[in-house]
Amino acid sequence: MSSTLLRTAPALRGALRAAGAGAIKPAAALASTSFVRGKATLPDLSYDYGALEPFISGKIMELHHKKHHQTYVTGLNSALDTIAEAESKGDHTKAATVAPLLNFHGGGHVNHSLFWENLAPASRDGGGEPSGSLKTAINDDFGSFDTFRKQMNTALAGIQGSGWAWLVKDKQTGTLGLVTRANQDPVAGPYTPLLGIDAWEHAYYLQYENRKAEYFEAIWNVVNWKTVAARFEKN
Repeated sequence: MSSTLLRTAPALRGALRAAGAGAIKPAAALASTSFVRGKATLPDLSYDYGALEPFISGKIMELHHKKHHQTYVTGLNSALDTIAEAESKGDHTKAATVAPLLNFHGGGHVNHSLFWENLAPASRDGGGEPSGSLKTAINDDFGSFDTFRKQMNTALAGIQGSGWAWLVKDKQTGTLGLVTRANQDPVAGPYTPLLGIDAWEHAYYLQYENRKAEYFEAIWNVVNWKTVAARFEKN
């Protein structure tokens, strides 16, 4: 396998593992020398498309989930099929050329699978502030929840083009931090992703147009802190 593919596979494998078994049905498992996998599928949402209104419109949610996320699922399966076929023929050059698609579509699938779990209707579990050990960790590492939220919004506003901002947990120290990723690059390596906010235009433009700062403020009303806390406790 080429050096490019060797670098891509472990990073995506780690991101798929961080997403959790419930996020990928079944998860794509990338072996060190070959790809052993089942088909990635579009995860169901635990709420209706219109359940996050007025903060995120039902039309955006439907397009985002059924169209955009499905494109990543389809692209991931196609890339893995192409790689498997190329490797079966010993065509490692062909397999390596697909590595960018594997990263883009695989990352898109992982990121969005986590994103849907990050959200909940404001009338149910969405909004407010975290509690328990997650709240303590945020206060310890950011000073306060308000400071954390302002820093997250600043990070989102600083993304040039498309990308994500993430609240992450350092696997070695257990401390929290913020990272940004361009396009659909997944969070991997030393960090576990806890909360991601999608800064791509398709996440907000139909409702907020060029006022993305309003979207960054509004989405806090539908953040599901229970799922964020569960990932914090588990990892």
